[in-house]
Amino acid sequence: MERILVFKIFCSALLIGLPTTWAKDNLLSPSKLEKFVDELPDMPKIQSFEVVNGVYKSKPLKIGMYKKQWKFHRDLPPYTSWQNHLPSNHILPWDPTIPTAIPRTNKGIPTVVHLHGSIGEPESDGHAQSWFTRGFQEVGPTWTKKEYHYYNLQHPGNLWYHDHAMGLTRVNLLAGLTGAYIIRDREVEAPLRLPSGDEFDRTLMVFDRSFRTNGSIYMSFTGNNPSIHPQWQPEYFGDAIIVNGKAWPRLTVRRRKYRFRIINASNARFFRFFFSNGLKFIHVAADSAYLEKPVITDEILLAPSEIADVVVDFSKSKSDSAILGNHAAYPYPTGDPVNEANDKVMKFIIKKKPEHDTWRVPKTLVKYPHADLSCASKTRYIAMYEYTSGDDEPTHLYINGKSYDEPVTETPEVGTSEIWNVINLTDDNHPLHIHLGLFKVIDQTELVNEEEFTACMMKLNDAIKCKIDQYASGKKIEVPAHEKGWKNVYKMTPGSVTMILVRFAYIHSNESYPFDATAQPGFVYHCHILDHEDNVMMRPLKLIK
Repeated sequence: MERILVFKIFCSALLIGLPTTWAKDNLLSPSKLEKFVDELPDMPKIQSFEVVNGVYKSKPLKIGMYKKQWKFHRDLPPYTSWQNHLPSNHILPWDPTIPTAIPRTNKGIPTVVHLHGSIGEPESDGHAQSWFTRGFQEVGPTWTKKEYHYYNLQHPGNLWYHDHAMGLTRVNLLAGLTGAYIIRDREVEAPLRLPSGDEFDRTLMVFDRSFRTNGSIYMSFTGNNPSIHPQWQPEYFGDAIIVNGKAWPRLTVRRRKYRFRIINASNARFFRFFFSNGLKFIHVAADSAYLEKPVITDEILLAPSEIADVVVDFSKSKSDSAILGNHAAYPYPTGDPVNEANDKVMKFIIKKKPEHDTWRVPKTLVKYPHADLSCASKTRYIAMYEYTSGDDEPTHLYINGKSYDEPVTETPEVGTSEIWNVINLTDDNHPLHIHLGLFKVIDQTELVNEEEFTACMMKLNDAIKCKIDQYASGKKIEVPAHEKGWKNVYKMTPGSVTMILVRFAYIHSNESYPFDATAQPGFVYHCHILDHEDNVMMRPLKLIK
């Protein structure tokens, strides 16, 4: 098959900043900001290809991080944010008592870019200890090179890139180090005739932020356990909902089909999206892979770092406007209900005039190999733990009861598939992200006698010795149809065991990786609630031959 790769980077280009002093919070009430007054920005695009004699050829890119003024809302003043050439001091509070990238000179902000969803070499994966400061004056212990190589030989789909520096991911993303990245394949995608072009194919990067009255981002610098961690808190939640850098924006649309690639770029907030006028979502892809068939839903539950690729047909609307709403509790699933500020995301103004629509949603999309459990070379048990202080406040979180620095225990062979049984022993829903590997969710099962099993696991940290089969016998939790395809993130339900089949090979071909996947510094897997990842719900992942 002749494969033409056309990919674009959407720079949400580091939109967020905060003054370096926090003497007074001056927190702004979200009720002071009128909703739906700003137009939805179409994030600037960088094409990583050029056409030479009618042939598409890739080209190198230099993506900077520079100081920039940005207004999140019409009624907020502009303020400073950072893109690259980052200064000596961070613009947000951070906590050195958790495992953190700290330069020897205490000058410079460590950062490293991870291309989320990429199937690529370890040296370019954005390893948490491969950080670097301004001008590469200091680098982390696993840093290898200045220029990253993205092969882009995988299936077409949605990726996004963000900072991944050890212990600083949550604050660096709040400071704006994030953007969207699309891999296209004309041969595969053109026959689908899905909505395309800048007007009808839009990326929506959604996250939450709180503001001070001067327009800067607010983040508390007092932790929930200040005697243990002066700043770290289990989750960051903002009062205002931001889309493409604007608080509660609006978009005027025509009465025809649009494609929206929705990325949840929040630190910790889940979204359960729905339309106020009953419009439906037609799912065509999830995370970085197409579905085999479209799936229609009334709502979307999207965890941090998950991507929903949907078509919305505005010709079906019986009204001239629609609010994209949200009703996911925070923390999810048993936290506070949404309020007037965060139950709305953006507004669509729908033109009255009917139009002839040339776009369609085919009955069949893209077929990839089925998840064959009989081909799995190994079965693993992955347990999620939360640890608390004497007053029951979280202090840190681990996977398999191990810190990030303990020796690697997950060593899959290149080209194989494995069964991972992910056991969530906490009260939170944790979106698990695996670097390099894609997976299919086989099932979720509730634990019975959960407290008894958790007590055994806290003592022995061994699912087999604790007789997991006896406890993983509760009610089955339905895997939504639109999440049964290949994914790189999935929501691990509290008090349950989630079986996934993880593939460490391409899903669209039998070709071998064109890079050495066993090279240093290897990969990682982690919870994508960034406050959890930083303290330190993350483990190394090392492929072997």
